[in-house]
Amino acid sequence: MNQEYTFKFSDLSINPKEIALLFGYYEDSFSELFESSIHLAMSFADKLPDIKGAYCIIDNLQINQRNFRIQADGRQFDVGKAVCKELKGAERAVFYVCTAGKTISEESSRLLYGEDPILGYILDTLGSMITEAACDLLQSFLKKELESTNDQLTNRYSPGYCQWPIADQHKLFSFFPENVCEISLSDSALMSPMKSVSGIIGIGEKVKFRKYVCILCSSKDCIYRKIRIEKQSSQDKISHNVRSNCNK
Repeated sequence: MNQEYTFKFSDLSINPKEIALLFGYYEDSFSELFESSIHLAMSFADKLPDIKGAYCIIDNLQINQRNFRIQADGRQFDVGKAVCKELKGAERAVFYVCTAGKTISEESSRLLYGEDPILGYILDTLGSMITEAACDLLQSFLKKELESTNDQLTNRYSPGYCQWPIADQHKLFSFFPENVCEISLSDSALMSPMKSVSGIIGIGEKVKFRKYVCILCSSKDCIYRKIRIEKQSSQDKISHNVRSNCNK
């Protein structure tokens, strides 16, 4: 079963303050120029026509914890030890793809190497946030679909992370029609548009959802690792100030 969606930017509930956090700014600490650029980026994103997502549910799932492999509908994936562990207890699998579309990447590149590098960089970052938010929304649709059952969902896991070879994307995309969500794959399994993501979600009565699993991932360039560090730093500063005031 395949489901495909086109999302509006307004469906994704992206907070401009989170964009500021990614650039190291806290609330009310950034310049008028930066604030104006974020506003322009949000306005541009509000008109995006090609934010898309799709998923398919595979009933025939086998997990081999010894070899760190899974088999879904006859296709074998070498997902690695970490992903195998997180999928423990899954009886079915959801394979998904999401994209922010080519429009935002093209505009970002045009500005980044042209008339407005700051806005271009913000749009590039926002494109990543849109892709992740679209995945969140897709997963919420799945959760609603399972409300009448006792099944739960795991978090999402993607080829290219946690020792799961990116080459497996070719097998993952074979579950979908060609050009699903207007995404294409290169011979080296890179997705186009660039702001796209694919992966797996486990389904089962005994699976567990862990919201943040950065400890499993060795990526040093993940913007979401950065925003969580920035948020924690902000919270630590607030706690420190509160304690200092209480001790006066």
